[in-house]
Amino acid sequence: MTATGWPVELRGVTESIVATLGPNNRYNFAALGLHVPDDGIDPGSTETVRARTWGRTRTWRNFTERGSGIVQFSRDPVLFVDAALDIYEQDEPVHDEAAAWVTVSAEQTDEGTEGDTQWVDWELTPEESTHRREVTPAFNRGYAAVVEATVAASRLDVDAYDRETLVDRIDYFGDVVERCGGPREREAFGRIESQFEL
Repeated sequence: MTATGWPVELRGVTESIVATLGPNNRYNFAALGLHVPDDGIDPGSTETVRARTWGRTRTWRNFTERGSGIVQFSRDPVLFVDAALDIYEQDEPVHDEAAAWVTVSAEQTDEGTEGDTQWVDWELTPEESTHRREVTPAFNRGYAAVVEATVAASRLDVDAYDRETLVDRIDYFGDVVERCGGPREREAFGRIESQFEL
């Protein structure tokens, strides 16, 4: 099914895979966090989102030279790891494991450095989108952090687990929720904190 705008609901920092065409006429796949306003973005919206590239990566180069990419959503963890941690290229712009995708234009809006690493902010505008599967997953790191924090919190009163280690783990996931979660993730994490007086 082809449509216009984002194919899924976006909130917090939604994790995606982006394919960008390189100078070798192959598509490079990379993980890309989509930063959205606190009130989120509904499916079908043509609202822009922000994404940040770190360093002179293939995605940075291809966005700079071509000004476009194909943002994809998948539930396949192997694809996410390969795209995030390796150089992963193929001839076709859409991966077989993509449940939905959208063509985006990419315009640089800001740049700077953190330590010795250059970063660039991009404004991504959705264009044509396609659904391959009826249910399309959209993962937000804040949600995953809430799940992990909940598991750790459920073990706080179990003697077999070191409480200090668990509290440190919960604090870490709380930072992830604050940076990458939306309002619901923050509310959920707040309930963990209040229930266990963290």
